[in-house]
Amino acid sequence: MKTPHIPVLLKEVLESFSTVRKGYFVDCTLGYAGHSFEVLKHYEQITHVGIDRDDEALTFSKNRLEIFRGRSALYKGTFATLLPLLKESPITALLADFGVSSLQLDKKERGFSFTSETLDMRMDTSASLSAYEVVNEYTQDKLEYIFDTYGEIRSYKKLAAAVVEARSKESIQSAKALSEVAKTVIPMGGKIHPATLMFQAIRIEVNNELGEIEGLLDAIETKHYKDEVVSLITFHSLEDRLVKNRFKKWARSCICDPQAMRCVCGRNHDLGKALSRKPIIAGKEELKINPRSRSAKLRSFRFKNES
Repeated sequence: MKTPHIPVLLKEVLESFSTVRKGYFVDCTLGYAGHSFEVLKHYEQITHVGIDRDDEALTFSKNRLEIFRGRSALYKGTFATLLPLLKESPITALLADFGVSSLQLDKKERGFSFTSETLDMRMDTSASLSAYEVVNEYTQDKLEYIFDTYGEIRSYKKLAAAVVEARSKESIQSAKALSEVAKTVIPMGGKIHPATLMFQAIRIEVNNELGEIEGLLDAIETKHYKDEVVSLITFHSLEDRLVKNRFKKWARSCICDPQAMRCVCGRNHDLGKALSRKPIIAGKEELKINPRSRSAKLRSFRFKNES
């Protein structure tokens, strides 16, 4: 069974786990098991845990990973919630791919596509908040906030006003109609669709994506294992900034006040080190096969060999 989603930076992810010899590999964003299948195939000594909040993805992945029966367990929920509750130990490899899967983007009924006739964007279809409520019920001030903070849209005030004006005539029922509103404020041109950043902002709000990433990083920081390798794939600057700053914090050996005259902490507080100074990005060959990998950035961190 082939995965309908092409896993990004697959070769690089596998290489990041090259030092892992045994223990549990946790895929926090299982999706359609693209990464998980290959990790299980390449590293026969490890056992797998997959986490996802999408029922459709879990059902597909259960069948896809049947070949590894006895080495794989799947759980439904958000990774920030479930990771601290896992009884599997020790975790020696952890992966999270924060991108939306190709299948979710391409399935118009999920409401992620610019041409979708629905307005949803929920990764967990049982969740109460959808893009429809955000677009049609949020105040203009709140829309301005998410367009500015999560979309980093220059004309966030104009865009929020355009959405409020459009919905005052009739409710915005589809992603297609919403993308048309974006075109009235953001001109066409270039490689990026005018609605891209607006859709990103709404999706982040609907799924609490940044909050989930913060929660995951908190969980890893609170409970990590010796020699554990954490590999995280981000797709926009907001996500990458969270990961980069947390990795820098974990690698900091001195925790003295920056204004202190000299170090008195002992310079031994680092938890480990990042495996590369800069994020790893897709090469030319991968970009040809999977253009959606152009925004992907992989950062990996290895915790110290001590409890």
